[in-house]
Amino acid sequence: MYDAVVIGAGVVGGLIARKLTSCALKVCIADKASDIAMGATKANSAIVHAGFDAKAGSLKAKLNKLGSDMMEKVCSELGVKYIRNGSLVLGYNDEDKKSLEAILENGKLNGIEGLKLIDSKELHHLEPNVSDDAIWALLAPTGAIVCPYELCEAAIGNAMDNGAELELGFEVCEITNDESGYTIVAKDGRKLQAKIVINAAGAYSDEMAKLVGDNSFDVHPRKGEYILLDKEYGFVTKHTLFTVPTKMGKGILVSPTVDGNLILGPTAVDFDEKENKQTTREGINSVIAESRRMVKNAPSNMAITSFCGLRSVGSTGDFIINSPQKGFINVAGIESPGLSASPAIAEYIADMLKNDGFKLDVKADFNPVREATHKFSTLSDEEKNEIIKKDPSFGKIICRCENVTEGEILRAIRTNPKATTLDGVKRRTRAQMGRCQGGFCSPYITELLAKELGISMEAVTKSGKDSFILTGKTKEDLKDA
Repeated sequence: MYDAVVIGAGVVGGLIARKLTSCALKVCIADKASDIAMGATKANSAIVHAGFDAKAGSLKAKLNKLGSDMMEKVCSELGVKYIRNGSLVLGYNDEDKKSLEAILENGKLNGIEGLKLIDSKELHHLEPNVSDDAIWALLAPTGAIVCPYELCEAAIGNAMDNGAELELGFEVCEITNDESGYTIVAKDGRKLQAKIVINAAGAYSDEMAKLVGDNSFDVHPRKGEYILLDKEYGFVTKHTLFTVPTKMGKGILVSPTVDGNLILGPTAVDFDEKENKQTTREGINSVIAESRRMVKNAPSNMAITSFCGLRSVGSTGDFIINSPQKGFINVAGIESPGLSASPAIAEYIADMLKNDGFKLDVKADFNPVREATHKFSTLSDEEKNEIIKKDPSFGKIICRCENVTEGEILRAIRTNPKATTLDGVKRRTRAQMGRCQGGFCSPYITELLAKELGISMEAVTKSGKDSFILTGKTKEDLKDA
């Protein structure tokens, strides 16, 4: 019996779980995927939004502002890279200027500090590579960037280090409750029992709600395609660049990443397939065309990868955070600015539970700090050499593109939440994320995974289930023939 089960191992679920482990609760995180951060968390814009465009008075607006204010401290505690680079919303004509003025006023109502409408001269002084066609911009200095799956990994790892348990491959098919609490049943027969259930299941959160008889909302996916450019072009912009938002979202952006790349996208297409993450020629062409309209130097021919993410869009137009029955809380429709709001959502859930009569005592020995997993690459040569003396595996480069060592990969496989797939190693270490996209390092990582997990190399997968890398040896051993 757990005190709380969090369904969904994304960044929102992870930060909720971390908060609950600080409250002396026995917590379990359950997800149907083979690893954490496999939904919207692994494929989004990685922006900590300032909070100027969410409708004043909405839950989105409130939690975006609070979450943005909390994010730097949370990232510092968890050892996660965070850069407050500021945002610019571009305008191309007088109509856009009116829209920017309206957004400015809305931002002021939301309590966003430092907002300023700037003209072409100031805009191009700040960002020389912005298109000459852009003649106005809204400057939001509190905008920032972070790595969403790094934040998710750190939050869940910190929760596990403080006693939480993780159940992966746990596809919920039934939820029942009685006087003792809830029973959550997976398709493979596993069962979890808890007094509290937090439904943070992303695109499937409406289906989880229906299992307890709540049919009050629906969630559909909104597809967004991205292009990631080589680090050589991370200089194109310092700020995150937006265009005037529409009813479909904040539009295509051009932004640096915390790791020095340049990201372009996303598109916004509503549809019903909750697992369709295929990129399309139409979508990629749209990203290229719009990014070239925004900046002079967006060399899309220097892309190292493209990918697609699915945002969970709720039917109410706002975040859906409610409790249809005691002990069951929906955290649904957490589309943009969900990443920005995630630390505040965790606090909001804790307050809801307290108000519902649940006892949330502070855990005396809770440790909010987690060592940075990317720390080795930032050290001086002298500091690196000291680590290598103690552990020679840190002296062996496995991923040449990103300079990731064997020691870092082994740590990812051994440290909560443990990597068990090639993609799991990639998200935790950046190995396979460089120019060659794993062309050189993936065989070595496959071998390390096999040894550490005690399985054959043929059993290692890219992303779980049937995504096998190898089918067998090219040459059988004939020495005994």
